[in-house]
Amino acid sequence: MAGPNLEIFKFGLYLFVPIWAMLQFGDPQWYHENVTPYRERLFPSEDRTKQSIPTEHSGIKDEIARFRAEKAERRRLREEAEESARQ
Repeated sequence: MAGPNLEIFKFGLYLFVPIWAMLQFGDPQWYHENVTPYRERLFPSEDRTKQSIPTEHSGIKDEIARFRAEKAERRRLREEAEESARQ
């Protein structure tokens, strides 16, 4: 069995860790510097999102064609960038 010194150490640790976490991560400046940019990457702004979802078959086909064209364009640009990096 451990002595009272271990119990005092554990009690101090149990108190210290939550207080340290609150002081470190509860600062509003830290939140605005670290959390807000990540949130904006996860949840795009309203102007970058599609507001109306197509419900008809033709509308869905048009959206899929648009997605595929955008993906092909990104792939073409990436391949061009890789070729220019090789040269």
